Amino acid sequence: MDLTNIGIWVALVVIWIATVLAKMAMTRRMTRDHPVSNRPHPPVVSGFFLLNPLRVLLTKGVKAMTHEQHRALGSVFTLSFFGVNITFLVGPEVLDHFFQGSESEISHCNVFEFMVPILGKGVGFGADITTRTEQMRFHNDALKRPKIRNYIGAMLQEVEEYLAKWGQHGTVDIKHEMEQLVLLISSRCLLGKEIREKMLDEAHTLFRDLSGGMSLTSVLFPYAPTPTNRRRDAARAKLAKMFTEIVKSRRRGSSAGHHVQEDDVLQNLIDSKYKDGRPTTEAEVTGLIIMLLFGANNTSSVTSTWTGACLLSHGRWLAAAAEEQREIARRYGDRRRIDHDALLEMDTLHRCVKEALRMHPVIPVFFRKLLRGFTLRTKEGIEYEIPGGHHLASPALFNSRLPYVYRDPNVYDPDRFGPQRQEDKAGGRFSFTAFGGGRHSCVGEAYAYMQIKVIWSYLLRNFELKLVSPFPDTDWSKLVPSPKGNVMVSYKRVPA
Repeated sequence: MDLTNIGIWVALVVIWIATVLAKMAMTRRMTRDHPVSNRPHPPVVSGFFLLNPLRVLLTKGVKAMTHEQHRALGSVFTLSFFGVNITFLVGPEVLDHFFQGSESEISHCNVFEFMVPILGKGVGFGADITTRTEQMRFHNDALKRPKIRNYIGAMLQEVEEYLAKWGQHGTVDIKHEMEQLVLLISSRCLLGKEIREKMLDEAHTLFRDLSGGMSLTSVLFPYAPTPTNRRRDAARAKLAKMFTEIVKSRRRGSSAGHHVQEDDVLQNLIDSKYKDGRPTTEAEVTGLIIMLLFGANNTSSVTSTWTGACLLSHGRWLAAAAEEQREIARRYGDRRRIDHDALLEMDTLHRCVKEALRMHPVIPVFFRKLLRGFTLRTKEGIEYEIPGGHHLASPALFNSRLPYVYRDPNVYDPDRFGPQRQEDKAGGRFSFTAFGGGRHSCVGEAYAYMQIKVIWSYLLRNFELKLVSPFPDTDWSKLVPSPKGNVMVSYKRVPA
């Protein structure tokens, strides 16, 4: 998005919420609940007193604003802006209902209405809760660990073939390399061999146009007849036609009795059935695969880049991760071929990825719409009633660096997740929310870790790497904050 600070994005989303208040008026009347107790509401910042947090938000970002208000008001506070109340929840102690509440009590659909034209009606955020829950089950089934085991070979093949194009030594922008690698892996494991082998360039172009639906104007006005929205809709229509033909072709082959079971997520979605026995439609498969690709592509490439930047900036951890690879290679007897079981043993690399996610979460702030009021107790023992109709915000960017949860939170230290410390578990259930949590936790968490570990285990085994550009700042102009600028890495191939 064309912004220079995530704070601006958040502020403009607030303004957008205000513009749709009229449309939400009926919903608000229907969901306005009666007080559930006589407990006080959280402290509210409004009117003239809102000027300072807005100034901090716009100039320094959501993390600085949250820090300032948290220090002044505690772990639960409300910003009231044009009649819209956004209640911030800071710390794992106050996040249970945020992540665990039922859809009838707390929802995030209104926040993601701009995704409906991208995914299609009847899919994801454009479906009723019963249908959406079943569709999430389809995703879950396709990305379960036993299924992921079958994708490892394809992931590794894509990595090997891509990195075979590198010379014996050289310098690359690792951010660009991660984007290309993850795209190839996603195309192979998610979209299917038809896309990977015949239509990858066309699909890539269409997905890029479809991503225009994540621009600021499209987020605020998803149905406005803007050039960006028209390109988004045209790309969506072409992708729907492409996948419809693939789904029909696979189903015809199955009906004719000479169907070869494909080993990809697309086939799993084609074979999925609702509880009443109804199979998924071509339109639903298209929307579900687009949803997965949006979730997998940007987040995995960004996390892969942050992982590399962090590893290559901390010699101790680079050495530890490389030694782990050598040990696993000795144990398995083949330095270049690593299977699913070996990936599960890469505890050091896993913790390095997890620590990169803690420090650079791909979703800086989680939002929900509260439909029914509830009470909570803060770390300090104060009880508040949160009224229905409020929007809730969980600032993961701030929560992941709370010093009473994470020791020296601004230091890259994967040991904090090791068996001796386990700071994320000691801090409470929702201390680590890089993949969300509770009812809406990311179904692709295991897949994402495996994909990133396949890439970096191969790099660590086969190359000597060095970060030659400064450690990157964060580019807050993207919906998924990413490393800013080029991330230049020199490489030297290790002899076989």
